[in-house]
Amino acid sequence: MATSAITAATTSALTGGASAGAKSQLGQDEFLKLMLSQMKNQDPFKPQDPGAFIAQLAQFSTVSSTQSMQKDIASLTDSLRSSQVIDGTALVGHSILAASDVATLQQSGEVNGSITVPEGASAVNMVITDASGQLVRRMPMSTQTGLASFSWNGNTDGGSRAPAGTYKVSAVANIGGRNQQLETQMSSKVESVTIDPASHALTLNTDLGPIALGAVRRVM
Repeated sequence: MATSAITAATTSALTGGASAGAKSQLGQDEFLKLMLSQMKNQDPFKPQDPGAFIAQLAQFSTVSSTQSMQKDIASLTDSLRSSQVIDGTALVGHSILAASDVATLQQSGEVNGSITVPEGASAVNMVITDASGQLVRRMPMSTQTGLASFSWNGNTDGGSRAPAGTYKVSAVANIGGRNQQLETQMSSKVESVTIDPASHALTLNTDLGPIALGAVRRVM
């Protein structure tokens, strides 16, 4: 049979008499009709290699599995986003410890946080600097291994209260004669949450400023 005849028979099998442009995607039923049509209308003197049919079936199976996987991933992503929103809103009104090196000092009150002191530390110091990088306060910490809380009452090394504003907080441990920077975890209260419409990332709005949900180390 001529190629044009096979093409015509295949088109008829796929569309069932409807226009060839009615469908933009090849579904499972259409694919099977196509395969049967090819088998019925192939040249008996030049039959198609069975391996070619097997390859077509494998290719369709791969595409079908990929499409199904994409749907499952999209569904899982939506579920995770919903779960993230629920987790975030549940934190409103709670105090958290989050990885941050920024502290906001108010007109009154203090700033609280914590660090994890590594094993072998011979000295640990909290260092607080202002926006220009000038030293405001240096506070020695215990060298006991593990989680250690710290509190800055807002006073400078000279004893006067520092102006309200934003300060940088860092922790330095001396281990074996070398200084090692430690992660500082600042305490703050969650006032609300914000969801980025583009990235769907969740941000916690706290009294110390916005904090990413992934930066939270402890909920109190």
